[in-house]
Amino acid sequence: MLFDRGHHRRRRRHVRHRNPWRRILTVLGPGLITGASDDDPSGIATYSQAGAQFGYSMCWVMLFTWPLMAAIQEISARIGRVTGKGIAANLREHYSVWLLRPIVMLLLVANFINLGADLGAMGDGLRLLIGGPRGLYVVLLAAACTTLEIFSSYERYVKVLKWLTLSLFAYVAVALIVQVPWGEVGYNTIVPHILWQTDYIVVIVAVLGTTISPYLFFWQASEEAE
Repeated sequence: MLFDRGHHRRRRRHVRHRNPWRRILTVLGPGLITGASDDDPSGIATYSQAGAQFGYSMCWVMLFTWPLMAAIQEISARIGRVTGKGIAANLREHYSVWLLRPIVMLLLVANFINLGADLGAMGDGLRLLIGGPRGLYVVLLAAACTTLEIFSSYERYVKVLKWLTLSLFAYVAVALIVQVPWGEVGYNTIVPHILWQTDYIVVIVAVLGTTISPYLFFWQASEEAE
């Protein structure tokens, strides 16, 4: 029996050594899903609007927001990993109820708005692809997401979400196919070009809001804790 167990352990180590990519896929977890979820339909719509209005002049915002998003995601992950609890549970444990309730209510309102924007953008996307009523698509998509959340097990749902992150490679394919002026993109990414106009400032705020969304903090910490 002991020999068999030792043999199986050595065999597992050997398999891991022979399949490094599979091992990487096994290790990838909450950070991958949370990072991919930030590229939600409302975010895509916001970035598309920013590009349509101002071209490549807002590429510097991407470079500016990346370290902010990474730092906040890292902090949230450490909170969940060290304490074994989500952000709301830590707030309840260390702070008064009068502070916890407004924060959770603000998160609830932000989540409702974000869900509405995401479902609306998904409905618009389906209408562009196959035509039909946008409102019906929104209802069907909401029902499908709710069904998966309620009736699917957590482990299975996480695996599905992890594989769905592969869809982000579509951006790489588009960048390779479309004729992109990389010189202009690189220049506008490194050199900020700020227009002191109302529309420009509003789009910057929208990009910051959709990139560093409040629900991501709570989700990242809860994913690490679970």
